[in-house]
Amino acid sequence: MVAMAATKAAYIFSTSISLLLLLIPVALAKDHHTHGTSYLERGSSVFIEDGTTTTTTILASPNGLFACGFYKVATNAFVFSIWFSGSSAKTIAWTANRDAPVNGRGSRLAFRKDGSMALLDYDGTTVWSTNTTAIRASRAELLDSGNLIIMDPDGRSLWTSFDSPTDTLLPSQPMTRNIKLVSASARGLLYSGFYTLYFDSDNELRLIYNGPDISSIYWPAPFNQPWVNGRTTYNSSRYAVLEQTGKFVASDNFTFEASDLGDQVMRRLTLDYDGNLRLYSLDATSRDWSVSWMAFRRVCDIHGLCGKNSICRYRPKLECSCLEGFEVVDASDWSKGCAPNVNKTASWDYRRRHKANSTATQDFSFKKLAETDFYGYDSNYVQQVSILQCRRMCLDNADCKAFAYRQGEGTCYTKVYLFNGQSFAYPPNDVYLKVPRRLLSLPELTSTLAHTCRVHEKEADSSSQMFQDGSSKFKFGYFLSSALTLLFIEVTLIIAGCWIVYKWERRPEITDEGYMIISSQFRVFSYKELQKATDYFQKELGSGGSGAVYKGVLDDERKVAVKKLNDAIQGEQEFRSELSVIGRIYHMNLVRIWGFCVEKTCKLLVSEFIENGSLATVLFDYQSLSPVLQWAQRYNIAVGVAKGLAYLHHECLEWIVHCDVKPDNILLDKDFEPKIADFGLVKLLQRGSSAQMLSRVHGTRGYIAPEWALNLPITGKADVYSYGVVLLELVKGIRVSSWMVEGKEEVEMAVRCSTEILKEKLAGEDHSWILEFVDYRLDGEFNHSEALMMLKIAVLCVEEERSRRPSMSQVVETLLSLVE
Repeated sequence: MVAMAATKAAYIFSTSISLLLLLIPVALAKDHHTHGTSYLERGSSVFIEDGTTTTTTILASPNGLFACGFYKVATNAFVFSIWFSGSSAKTIAWTANRDAPVNGRGSRLAFRKDGSMALLDYDGTTVWSTNTTAIRASRAELLDSGNLIIMDPDGRSLWTSFDSPTDTLLPSQPMTRNIKLVSASARGLLYSGFYTLYFDSDNELRLIYNGPDISSIYWPAPFNQPWVNGRTTYNSSRYAVLEQTGKFVASDNFTFEASDLGDQVMRRLTLDYDGNLRLYSLDATSRDWSVSWMAFRRVCDIHGLCGKNSICRYRPKLECSCLEGFEVVDASDWSKGCAPNVNKTASWDYRRRHKANSTATQDFSFKKLAETDFYGYDSNYVQQVSILQCRRMCLDNADCKAFAYRQGEGTCYTKVYLFNGQSFAYPPNDVYLKVPRRLLSLPELTSTLAHTCRVHEKEADSSSQMFQDGSSKFKFGYFLSSALTLLFIEVTLIIAGCWIVYKWERRPEITDEGYMIISSQFRVFSYKELQKATDYFQKELGSGGSGAVYKGVLDDERKVAVKKLNDAIQGEQEFRSELSVIGRIYHMNLVRIWGFCVEKTCKLLVSEFIENGSLATVLFDYQSLSPVLQWAQRYNIAVGVAKGLAYLHHECLEWIVHCDVKPDNILLDKDFEPKIADFGLVKLLQRGSSAQMLSRVHGTRGYIAPEWALNLPITGKADVYSYGVVLLELVKGIRVSSWMVEGKEEVEMAVRCSTEILKEKLAGEDHSWILEFVDYRLDGEFNHSEALMMLKIAVLCVEEERSRRPSMSQVVETLLSLVE
């Protein structure tokens, strides 16, 4: 009996141990997904667990300073990254797929059995992978240094993230001839920008601007010889490293030290979006980064910030401005520069005018820009010449756009391209912009270039006028007038000084000391700025379910619309993340978002102001307050709205669904071109769980697709339905809410009945009925084939079964097929 009891106890004990051993891997796997381990075994596969969380940790370094996994860059976009766990904003140190984020649902990281690590999008497409295929890789591990490595069974490294950095160099991470840092495209965005840090073929560490049209080295000073810059070109090892203490050393003799030199500090060397190389130190208490060294204190010395035909200056922060006679190409992206203002400079064509007239040099004069320079792109460089000779050199060269002249030295530079412009240049230059003479009559192009006036000797000896007939008799009247003049000047200077101090104290706080994103790009506004711009929110343009909209004027005289969001309950970080993607969306048929404000409970969007208001105001105006939309305008609006929705549905990374397409959210500019407003708002307002994209119905009665009521997943086909209703309204000129037969049916039933009747009529051969259907205010002046096409598309778009509805790209193709 005792033996049987012992045997039974041993069996129970062994079974318990077996179950415990089986449960341990399950527990570890669960912890691996949520908190991360230090290594990943071959054959593992990790999915994005929750598309709503900012980070999903897969691996963590043993010291807890770094984490690796999925990092959310927008609502439904993720990258595979390494970030600093200890920083408040989870700052990214490395990214595998910075230019190709993956979908937040269904994407995964796979450590394949063949030894390669790959990032797969939701459809199985390989977005990124390592080069370790067919090698016996055993596991991936995140080290304490922040280096992600893949090792073989013997512990040898097969691949490391240190060998392929993005924009950041970590302590002990080597910089070699095959490694380069590439900046981000803008603040808060990860996409590759225009600036690169690399070892050049002459063994020097350099910074280069690689723009879409121009490429130029800007650091170290390219006009100096290497030894003047403290560099050497003789060491071909091309090696540099940032030490943990904050000291940086390179094989070309370049070296620097952090202002807080020491061991116990977390550091990173980052090539920022503005082209400046900065060393950051992490405050362990506040968990915020501070700059402990930077390559440029004068950001205007960095190439490409303001683009061509523009000038970079400080007032007191960084500011870009176009040359007179030019206008900015894209106010949200100054790197695109400025182009000639067509209305003022239509004939500003140097080469054509030179070839057309042998006396063309007489057709040009020059506009002086004092203490200004445009670095590089000189067609000629001559020393010890007069300004008149320099002027003649530019006039005789058809490609010359301007010339720079350095007084005292007599140095002349003729410019064929106006790039890297900055005021207060050193050494001081004066630039003379080549301008057609006939344009100098315009007030804004009046030249400041004037003949030098010589002062006569008698006028210069003004002291003799204090005496009469050479005697020393003092003139009291002259003294009194001089004293009063000095008193007046002193009082004026005191008042001016007080005013300057007052303005300085009330200036908006600059958090980045002049290195903020250029003011007119997509940026963060302060609440005080928007209060001032909108005159304390006095002029309301309209209001809807998402909030009220106010008209405003920014300091740079841009007219804007400021929307107060009522239901935006997201945290600040998530709100900024959403807007970082929405702010990058640019299409001629979408309202441009210029920035936002997040202060406490206030969340505001700043967008461009559209002159003619909404389509609803113009289309449904039966009091003749607005001109009747002609047929060509209506068809153009139909095409434009379709293009805008097609862009949101098919070309954006986010595949944005508008969810409230209606005439009230379609704005018309001064040329009656349509621009869709309020796109992306659903991302910023309340949302449901991750299992269901939206937790409550969004939209307006009459435009809402049937799937909302059926609680089906919402896709772009919901917008297609709403667009179909808008097409019907464009043709008929009457709101859908006025279609109810005998006032008994619901508006949705009225739409359904109307489309069924239309479907039968369109199937017939007799289309004479269309004269009665089209807006009577057009008096029969419309294109019959275009009207029939719009109605056929509308009927297809409002199909109850969404699979039968066309995509917006198909709608665009069909509408454009009738455009000659």
